[in-house]
Amino acid sequence: MRQTMSPELRRRETVSGYLFLLPSLVFFLGFVVFPMVMCVVTSFTDANMNSNEADHFVGLANYVELWQDPVFLKALLNTVIIVVVSVPVVTVFSLWVASAIHKMKEGPLSFFRVVFYLPVVTGSVAVTVVWKWMYNNYYGIFNYLLKGAGLIEKNINWLGDPRYALACIIIILLTTSVGQPIVLYVSALGNVDQTFIEAAEVDGATNFQTFWRIKWPSIMPTTLYILVITTINSFQCFALIQLLTSGGPNYATETVMYYIYYTAFKLFRFGYGNAMGVILAIFIAALSAVQFRLAREK
Repeated sequence: MRQTMSPELRRRETVSGYLFLLPSLVFFLGFVVFPMVMCVVTSFTDANMNSNEADHFVGLANYVELWQDPVFLKALLNTVIIVVVSVPVVTVFSLWVASAIHKMKEGPLSFFRVVFYLPVVTGSVAVTVVWKWMYNNYYGIFNYLLKGAGLIEKNINWLGDPRYALACIIIILLTTSVGQPIVLYVSALGNVDQTFIEAAEVDGATNFQTFWRIKWPSIMPTTLYILVITTINSFQCFALIQLLTSGGPNYATETVMYYIYYTAFKLFRFGYGNAMGVILAIFIAALSAVQFRLAREK
């Protein structure tokens, strides 16, 4: 006969569970929820670094100014370009690589996983220094190879030319973003039920049909996770911009995250910077919701 838990024991277990959760809950409330609330609140004020002046409520003035600010509009456009390019490229390339290596033996498979994942665990400063050397317009390896191949006559200032700067940033972002998706896809493809694949092969299905009808639906949760995290990381592109171009030349690589940093910590306009943060959060939330909706329809 099934025994039921007494109300007293259930209460004690509930209290114990919340006590164990309390440290993480306090951290979450203090360092995540509270800053988010303050960000929204101060976005309606003229908050700055001057402790002698009280913050004044300005209503929607910061948000109205945003859409009249040519630098913010340029930063938003650059950010959207980065997202539109990097998200599909990272997803497709990661899936292609994972499909090619997931059936390899453990030794070669581990080698490729390490190679692709290494930029993820390497410090962003170290990675940026290497790419900055490769892009150098005097002794960089790209100019050396292109001139040696006769494709260019004079050196190109990759990070100093508005025509190439944003593309250079996107290339670096791609190389540092594919490591985790590849590892996740390798694991997801390895967990696909092989009996379905074998049955499809016996029935004469092609490799593409097997992938599209069996593997793709099975790895859809992994794909959704990769799309969401890649979108968020692309929207929050900051370190590369700060270390390489500082938004230049002529705002060609300005992103919303870098403009938030510059506005809040260089110009000390915290209210205006927080308004940009709210807009960026809305964009990320909206795009993530669309991705969830499309994934569910699949």
